[in-house]
Amino acid sequence: MIIRKSPREIELMRAAGKITAGALKLAKEIAKKDITTDFLNNEIEKYILGHGGVPVFKGYRGFPKSICASVNEEVVHGIPDQRKLRDGDILSVDVGVGYKKYIADAAVTIPIGEISLEAQRLIDVCEKSLSLAIQALKANVKLSVISGTVQDYVEKNGYSVIRNYTGHGVGRCMHEDPQVPNFVNKSLLEADEILMSGVTIAIEPMICMGGPDTEVLKNKWTVVTKDRKLSAHFEHTVVVTEAGADILTK
Repeated sequence: MIIRKSPREIELMRAAGKITAGALKLAKEIAKKDITTDFLNNEIEKYILGHGGVPVFKGYRGFPKSICASVNEEVVHGIPDQRKLRDGDILSVDVGVGYKKYIADAAVTIPIGEISLEAQRLIDVCEKSLSLAIQALKANVKLSVISGTVQDYVEKNGYSVIRNYTGHGVGRCMHEDPQVPNFVNKSLLEADEILMSGVTIAIEPMICMGGPDTEVLKNKWTVVTKDRKLSAHFEHTVVVTEAGADILTK
């Protein structure tokens, strides 16, 4: 069931979103060559706690860290560790913050040092696809419009959309209805949801240079592209309004 949020709930999510946005801004400042993803995790955890938030990923279904840090071919759910970032890497950082029992969720892909033109283009297309999806969203728009906007732009630019993982509703829980795929298929069209004012969703394009197939590493968390080609990930939590999408994580 899709839950529409009250103005009070939306403001609590906005407060969570402000902390999330600050955490991602910090990630962009810290994530440099020779920094470990574990150091990045610890600094962001301190930031979240210091601003009155809770790092909701930590312990979620047993996830051991406060952020997801996914490098290069890692799509999502990378576990921070002692691995050092290298010049030319691309790093996707995903952060979820709870504030007074409400949650916001966002992600960015960060270039480390000098990256290839191909990697930069992948990042740019992923970020633009999120922007276009947000622009297409307003009250009474069908979910398939959002999904199709991402897919059309990404595929037009020669990349693939990850299909095993999607965006989602968000609010009191990290994952609520509806699922927000980044592609359109028959089952989505058959159960197409009309997005009403007050609905809060996390839109999160995950795209890759090669094919869309993925696999999970032995740690049972980290998702990688099967062909080991680069992947990028961007995400915002938004609330649907009559005038359009209001971004809560900026």
